[in-house]
Amino acid sequence: MTRAMDSTPASSTPPVITSFVALGDSFTEGMSDLLPDGSYRGWADLLATRLAARTDGFRYANLAVRGKLIGQIAEEQVDVAAALGADLVTLVGGLNDVLRPKCDMGRVCGLLEQSVAKLAPNCGRLVLMRSPGRRGPVLERYRGRMEHLFSFIDALAEEHGALVVDLYSGDALSDPRLWADDRLHLTAEGHRRVAEAVWQRLGHPAESDWRAALPPAVLPRWYERRIEDLRFTRRHLLPWIGRRLTGRSSGDGLPPKRPDLAPLDPAVDRERYPAPDLTSGL
Repeated sequence: MTRAMDSTPASSTPPVITSFVALGDSFTEGMSDLLPDGSYRGWADLLATRLAARTDGFRYANLAVRGKLIGQIAEEQVDVAAALGADLVTLVGGLNDVLRPKCDMGRVCGLLEQSVAKLAPNCGRLVLMRSPGRRGPVLERYRGRMEHLFSFIDALAEEHGALVVDLYSGDALSDPRLWADDRLHLTAEGHRRVAEAVWQRLGHPAESDWRAALPPAVLPRWYERRIEDLRFTRRHLLPWIGRRLTGRSSGDGLPPKRPDLAPLDPAVDRERYPAPDLTSGL
């Protein structure tokens, strides 16, 4: 099947979107776009804010929870989102499965297919993504699985009339400077670029070039890189390995950040959804 390219807008006139539901894991929850109060914002919140500025009565729900595998997203989030009947639904999932040493790609693709089949007829517009990957050994190790997943997503979009936002081909989003020190989540600038990419894919005029390359990097000295590697191992890699060995997830016991399809009210949201544990990861 032909790939659902993201370079062409969905239509010449952007659709009117009065409600938006986001599904997924830490990427959609917003880690690590950290706000001063310790909570996370992220690309979905940024996109919702833009959409709300264009439409009276706009409502937004974000069902994403860090650490969720595609089976958990399918079981805990998809039916809820389908029942809400939103104008816009975004579904990004499967990478947590892909990045595990053992992964049944057939099961991952099957669950994605079931999820898309439920969501597509029950929302105005469904958006899927080819997720970005940080340059480095992890990306190279799992590139084959990621590209398998993305090819399947393209086929699903073609079959069900969904849009695909191709973040994977945006070289700038693979720049390590757009990734947090845990090497798993985007920075605030990375999330801003993702929001811009989705905004454009929905047919809105560009407000910036999300693919723009960063200025040439000044490579840290050898010993500075080793210190950073040690810090990363202690703060992020070892806790992540510990959770895998014990069958735990960073999202265990956490509710969705915005479980209800409701108007945006930053003051109320901060009180209702307290700051997350900043020591947890993917």
